[in-house]
Amino acid sequence: MEYDEKEFQALYKTFQPAILRYLARLAGENEAEDLTQEVFMRIRRSIGSFRGESSLSTWVFRIAANAALDKLRSPAFKKPARGPEGDPGQDTPDNGPSPDQRLIRNEMNECIRSFIEKLPEQYRDVIVLSELEEKKNSEISEILGVTVGTVKIRLHRARAMLKEELASNCNFYQDQGKGLSCDRKGALNITF
Repeated sequence: MEYDEKEFQALYKTFQPAILRYLARLAGENEAEDLTQEVFMRIRRSIGSFRGESSLSTWVFRIAANAALDKLRSPAFKKPARGPEGDPGQDTPDNGPSPDQRLIRNEMNECIRSFIEKLPEQYRDVIVLSELEEKKNSEISEILGVTVGTVKIRLHRARAMLKEELASNCNFYQDQGKGLSCDRKGALNITF
């Protein structure tokens, strides 16, 4: 399959936001921008070898997954501690949650992300692709190069690990806006 520059730019525009988000979840915000650029350089170099045996989306995410794994496994990689993250641009004061509600939601999201980040790599990959990127098991199977059965097993185990850690480390309650919130129990000690 031959791609010209215009087609590559369309591919970049289509997939860049999702790949950036995916890599931020796997490798952290600080690494995501550079990794995203690396992924698209790899895509540009190898787009001619895309045979169409899987969807273009699956092929792109597989390249991103491989780039993230390469980075995470490199001896020089040290994941920095992350601070609270906001979601600018999603809510406006007129129609969205209050600043307190946004803060609570951001803290809860950060809490859950911290548990996901502590999962072993094989479980973190499937949970991010399934729950955060909303990929189907068959797509995850192709992206990671494992069977659908392996994806199902890993998802089951990842969810069980997360459920156990959340139950052990968090007190859940409904906030005033009827959203789910949590407070961490004592000192956080996560081990998988």
